[in-house]
Amino acid sequence: MSEAAGSWLARLGLGRPELRAWAMYDWANSAFLTTIVAAVFPVYYNNVAAKGLAPEAAAFNFSMGTTVALAVSAVGAPLLGAIADHRPYKKAFLLGFMAIGALCTMAMALIGEGDWALAIGLFMLANIACSGSIAFYDSLLPHIAAPEELDRVSSSGFALGYLGGGLLLLLNLAWILKPGVFGLPDAGIATRLAFFSVGVWWMVFSVPLLRRVPEPAVAGGGHDSLGAATRHALADLRETFTHLRRYRQAFLMLLAFLVYNDGIGTIIRMASLYGAQLGIAEGHLIGALLLVQFVGVPFAFIFGWLAGKIGAKQAIWLSLAVYAGISVLGYFMKTAVHFYALAILVGTVQGGSQALSRSLFASMIPRERSSEFFGFFAVTERTAGILGPLTFALAIALTGSSRGAILSVIAYFVVGALILSRVDIEAGQAAVRNGGNLKLDI
Repeated sequence: MSEAAGSWLARLGLGRPELRAWAMYDWANSAFLTTIVAAVFPVYYNNVAAKGLAPEAAAFNFSMGTTVALAVSAVGAPLLGAIADHRPYKKAFLLGFMAIGALCTMAMALIGEGDWALAIGLFMLANIACSGSIAFYDSLLPHIAAPEELDRVSSSGFALGYLGGGLLLLLNLAWILKPGVFGLPDAGIATRLAFFSVGVWWMVFSVPLLRRVPEPAVAGGGHDSLGAATRHALADLRETFTHLRRYRQAFLMLLAFLVYNDGIGTIIRMASLYGAQLGIAEGHLIGALLLVQFVGVPFAFIFGWLAGKIGAKQAIWLSLAVYAGISVLGYFMKTAVHFYALAILVGTVQGGSQALSRSLFASMIPRERSSEFFGFFAVTERTAGILGPLTFALAIALTGSSRGAILSVIAYFVVGALILSRVDIEAGQAAVRNGGNLKLDI
């Protein structure tokens, strides 16, 4: 690698091989988040798998399936994370979840007309696996990046995720819109091929992390048996609130993230279904979400740079203000042009808000308990994902329409921003340096 290239990568937070390999997992799993969660699968589910169901019933089943999957993820993440802090299992757990998720995604190619139960079942399993793998992926961050690198490395991971997910979605979109050009008989077969390609992509681009990112050292040498590690993990979980009281600012960050990420998760997961029910054509829905991916690449880097100028907390506030505006505009959305405009706005803030939340939390937790604490972070993220779709489902049940539900998420952004204002980053980082011994009462 030339000196100029090395210097450029270092400025982006990717100056070392292990940092680049770690960030490539964002590239790998983002294909699932784009093609499956956000773009192609919700539309295929609505138009094909749920054919014969009333639109409200289809949306309700989809929302509840998402809710159950995220609930299962939330329950399991802390225990597995605590086990991985006693045994060198972070990469093994990541590999296991990745393999399950990728295989379930490939199996989505089997979903046909009216197979809504199979579609939701595979979608739930793949979501659980993806969430589990990301929790262990996140927990590796404080082990490979210095404190001053966290914001840039985390933001660069999201930027690569946008680029990788966007490139595969672009290919998937080409297959679906022009199947004959690729020798495919119709858009339905092309969509199934897209699902299969996501699983392959996810597996292949996970290899750099598995090869180049070292398994972090475990306190005490990590020689406990699995049974002993599990017993210790359960004991640790019983002390969860004690740990969080010792790291008060990390706890406040979790609480803030729980609230405002509820709104973010709802917009990500329900946007395509919402657009489809307003009558926006499938090509426009997928094209707009593809636009989010490529707008997100430069803005993820920009938010990493912005955090260095004004601070991570202030940069997150800015993103939440934009999200509140998106919710208002979404209520009035009627045409594909409106959907494209909202896609651009989402692309400017989506990666930055989540990347900086991850890095800000990582800066306020002890490295030796990174899996346990990121297990709590995963619970927070999954719980937010539960409340958002559940709110959406209840709003549909009460009003018979999806449009009014979009306004409800504004409250999450406002309340989350207020809680975030109480986070003292310097005190949180000082608590880590002092082993959580600062006298900070909640």
